[in-house]
Amino acid sequence: MSRLAKTLRGLSSLVRNPWLLNHVLAADETAWQQRALAHTARGLTSHGLPAVPLTHFLTPDDHTVRPFAFREGGSLPTDLLLLRALARRVPDCRYFEIGTWRGESAANVAEVAAEVYTLNLPGEEMRALGLSERYIELHGFFSRPLPHVHHLHGNSATFDLAGLGQPFDVIFIDGDHRYEAVRTDTRRVFEHLVGPTTVVVWHDASRQPGQPRWEVLAGILNGLPATATGQLVQVENTLCALYSPHPLPTHTFDPLGDPTTWFEVTVRPQQ
Repeated sequence: MSRLAKTLRGLSSLVRNPWLLNHVLAADETAWQQRALAHTARGLTSHGLPAVPLTHFLTPDDHTVRPFAFREGGSLPTDLLLLRALARRVPDCRYFEIGTWRGESAANVAEVAAEVYTLNLPGEEMRALGLSERYIELHGFFSRPLPHVHHLHGNSATFDLAGLGQPFDVIFIDGDHRYEAVRTDTRRVFEHLVGPTTVVVWHDASRQPGQPRWEVLAGILNGLPATATGQLVQVENTLCALYSPHPLPTHTFDPLGDPTTWFEVTVRPQQ
């Protein structure tokens, strides 16, 4: 049987029995998990990277996230709180991110950082992908009005990152989450933008807090250069993985353990 015939037969089976897709996805996830777990030196287990509590990065000043739209495709409030806290720790912080979307992360960090750079695909490239004009218009909704947020347009796989100058203090990678894109973004960021004290954060390294997204982890691990000898961790209560040039207090995450840390959330609608 030809390859095409096999493919058509498989698609026909999925149409008749949609539940078979669960087996396909599970097998794919297992393959990515095995690929990631090959990096034994990083301390991975079947529960993912070593864990660090979100509270390790917070100070009493790190208690507000704004803006936050509570809409599809964005970060968790705790993800944004992490980024704000990391930027606040560095005087005159220079922040760079891949993936603008509505501009919530850039706008949150802009309150505490000196300079914010956000890189996103140009409109024509998004149109070529079949994305709607309204979707394209929403990019940077919250961050466009802010004077010290620099909106860059280009493909992160080819954009002239070296032209941005000196290393950044905090970098947030939140672009295409497929393996090859994560690997490429990681490799290029460390090649051009990471200095001795840079902290790098990857979004959607977990599907839910504490549930690894193995394709993303495999991309991160295979994109990290051998010279990146810092610590790679998952940040509890977020969807983020984090690279720290300095040692962090870690533990093995237990998804069924007691929630020893919980948060009080106050919501104030804004117009």
